[in-house]
Amino acid sequence: MTDLKIKIENLYKVFGANPQSMLKHIEQGISKKDMLEKHGHVLALNAINIDIPARGISVIMGLSGSGKSTLIRHINRLIEPTSGKVIIDGENILSMKKKQLLDFRRYKASMVFQNFGLHVHRTVAENAAYGLIIQGKSKNEAKKLSQKWIERVGLGGFEDHYPSQLSGGMQQRVGLARALATDAEILLMDEAFSALDPLIRTDMQDVLLDLQEELHKTIVFITHDLDEALRLGDRIAILRDGAVIQQGNPQDIIMQPANDYIADFIQDINRGRVLRIKTLMTKGKTVAGPNLVQHRTLEDALTEVASSENKACNVTDNKGEVLGSITLDQIISGLVRVKLESNTETRYH
Repeated sequence: MTDLKIKIENLYKVFGANPQSMLKHIEQGISKKDMLEKHGHVLALNAINIDIPARGISVIMGLSGSGKSTLIRHINRLIEPTSGKVIIDGENILSMKKKQLLDFRRYKASMVFQNFGLHVHRTVAENAAYGLIIQGKSKNEAKKLSQKWIERVGLGGFEDHYPSQLSGGMQQRVGLARALATDAEILLMDEAFSALDPLIRTDMQDVLLDLQEELHKTIVFITHDLDEALRLGDRIAILRDGAVIQQGNPQDIIMQPANDYIADFIQDINRGRVLRIKTLMTKGKTVAGPNLVQHRTLEDALTEVASSENKACNVTDNKGEVLGSITLDQIISGLVRVKLESNTETRYH
C-alpha cells in the first residue's frame, strides 16, 4: 500500500461570482466566515494536500460544512477547482479533455452515493449492470458480469426487485454492486453508509472490509463519523472549514492529536477497542511470556497480559516473528485519555 495512486496538490475551491479574485485574500489568511460576510464568496477548500496510497482505504472526515463531499467530487471532476491539481497515476485529471474524462469515469473511478443514486424504474439486475452498459457492453454480457457482484454483496434472489421494494441497506448493496461491476481501480464513497440504521451500517462496513481484503481497491471514503473512520481507514484526513488539520493512520491520530479540536473529536472513543498493541509496544525487546499478534487491540490483549507471569507479552507479526513486547503498564497508559496543555488550562480527553 506504499504506491501513490492519487495526489491532491494545493487544491482550492471557492464558490461565488468571481472565485479567482478571492485567491489573493486566501493567501492573506482570510477566514471562511470573513470571506462570506465581506465578499459574498464561500471558501469550500483551502490548500488541500493529501496523498492517497493505492490499494487501501483512505478516509476523509469532518463535520457538516468541512468540505469533505466537495473534495471527493474533485477526484472525478464533478466539481471544477478554483486552483490546484488532482493527479491520478501521474496524470492531472484537470487537464483531461472531455472524452478522456468520460473514459476515466466509466472505467477507472466508480462512485457510491449517500442517497444510493439508483434508477427507481430499473430492477436490481438492471441497476447493477448500468455501468457496464455505459461502458458499451451488451445487455447479456453486462447482466452476466454484474450477477457475480449481486451475489457477492448478498442480493442473490433479488435480481428482479425494484429499489422501492428493498430496505436502505439492500439498496446500498445494489449501489456497491454497480460500482464494483465496472472493475474500476478507484472507488469513491461519499457518506455511503450515513443514511443507514446503526446495525445495518455496521453490516455494510463488514461487507466493505471483506470485499477490500479480496479486491484491494483504492477507496476514498467520506464520513462524519469518527468510529466509522477508525474502523475502515488505513489513513484518515480530518477537515475543518475546508482545510486539512490532521492526517495520518488512526493510531497516530488517537495517540497524537494535533490540537484541541482533534482531541475533542476523539475524546469519546473507546481507546481500548481501537488502539493496537503494536502501537504501544517496545520495539525489539522480548520478554518471557506468551506471544500476541500485533493487530490485537488493547482491550482484547488486556486479560492475557494481566494474567501472564511477568505482566508482559511478546508482540509478533502475522507470521509469528517477534517485533517487540508490551507490558500491562503500557496497556493501562494507552487507555488513559490524552492530556493537552492550552494557554489557560489543562484539558483531559
